[in-house]
Amino acid sequence: MLALQVLYEVDTAHHSADEVLNRHLAEVERPASVRAYAIELVNGVMREMASLDQTISALAPEFPAEHLSAIDRNILRIALYEMRRGDVPLKVAINEAVNVAKEFGSETSSRFVNGVLGAAANL
Repeated sequence: MLALQVLYEVDTAHHSADEVLNRHLAEVERPASVRAYAIELVNGVMREMASLDQTISALAPEFPAEHLSAIDRNILRIALYEMRRGDVPLKVAINEAVNVAKEFGSETSSRFVNGVLGAAANL
């Protein structure tokens, strides 16, 4: 959730990822493991954003990454990054992304996220 909040703000307000991440980390005390994982996700997604967006656009050509809602785009970026890293089981990454999309996305977000990530898992 922390990584999603940071990436959403970076995407919509165009603030510096480091600035936003540091502010969010300072606002609420979190376990060291949560902080470390959020930092890894944010930095990894930022580093691989162009490639992640190309993957999204290839998997859903009718909905290129730049035309998605910021929440859906960043949920997909995080999940695809986790899937690429390989340390999170595919089903776990997909289920977490779908659940987050249900909570924060539109009425159709969870189905869309599930479809894109399911296609990614089959590559």
